[in-house]
Amino acid sequence: MAGWVFMRPGRSMDRPAKDELEQVINEQRQRIQSLELAEAKADEKAADLARQLHASERRITEQRQIIRDHALDESVRSAADLLALFPAKFPDGNWEPADLDFEDCWFQTIDGLRLHGWYLGHEDPRAVVLFAHGNAGNLSHRAAHVRFLRDRFRVSVFVFDYRGYGRSEGVPTVDGLVRDARAACDYLAKREGIAKDEIVLLGRSLGGALAVRLASEDGARGVILESTFSSLSDVAKTHFPRVLVDFVLTNDLDSASGIAKYQGPLLQGHGDADQTIPYSLGRKLFDAANEPKTFVTLRGRDHNDPPTDEYYQALEEFLSSLASRSSS
Repeated sequence: MAGWVFMRPGRSMDRPAKDELEQVINEQRQRIQSLELAEAKADEKAADLARQLHASERRITEQRQIIRDHALDESVRSAADLLALFPAKFPDGNWEPADLDFEDCWFQTIDGLRLHGWYLGHEDPRAVVLFAHGNAGNLSHRAAHVRFLRDRFRVSVFVFDYRGYGRSEGVPTVDGLVRDARAACDYLAKREGIAKDEIVLLGRSLGGALAVRLASEDGARGVILESTFSSLSDVAKTHFPRVLVDFVLTNDLDSASGIAKYQGPLLQGHGDADQTIPYSLGRKLFDAANEPKTFVTLRGRDHNDPPTDEYYQALEEFLSSLASRSSS
């Protein structure tokens, strides 16, 4: 080995050889000490990083809890939330509807709330549909509708409840509903193993504004809007004094601006006898949208009346056209 001096048995080591050996030994000791010192410093640095990481995780956990507590606080509801949102909490509704095969699903919002939904899968779906319902009741009140969508139109459907609705945690706010819709879309995309822009977004009434928001941000395979509005303030001003609306409304849900950012197929239906969201506001939203788009007037229909056969035919053609686009 280099640096070492070997002696035959019975011979004494001369002074130069002894000095050289001691030098080699000292050098090896110094190397070992240097390595031990470096290792100690590395251990100290690793321990310091671990302490910093633990402190960061603790702060994040504390912040998440603060955010979650805020989302559970009834006092966060604004006057606009109270005027616009009418949730029905569990057990209100029929939570075990006859002849409805569905899966209970749970998912989490960015602010830590646990939300609930129903997934109705089709054995051979031509589309995956995220259904955002209106401002009242809960998903159990839509059982017949989602079953009809799945069975007649051969689609898989995911319907969910917003915060404070049905079995979902939290306090309903307009801002919160936007976060809920994003979380539902994320959950469905992950569940199906598809991109968010491969989901068909179906929004009814207030849910239409949420569908538009998602489509404007992430795109969609297609958007279906039923009896929805150009903006929340436009609707409010048909029912309340303008000065009151301007004072209490903080989130306008400006769908007319949002729909202009969406580049994809649109089907929209609206009753010409709608007393809740005027027909003119549906047309205003449609006029702001890009092609390709189709508008169906639900003749003689009020806000909560069932759609017409003409609309269902248009929906069938719309979904078929989406399937054709995907295969081409």
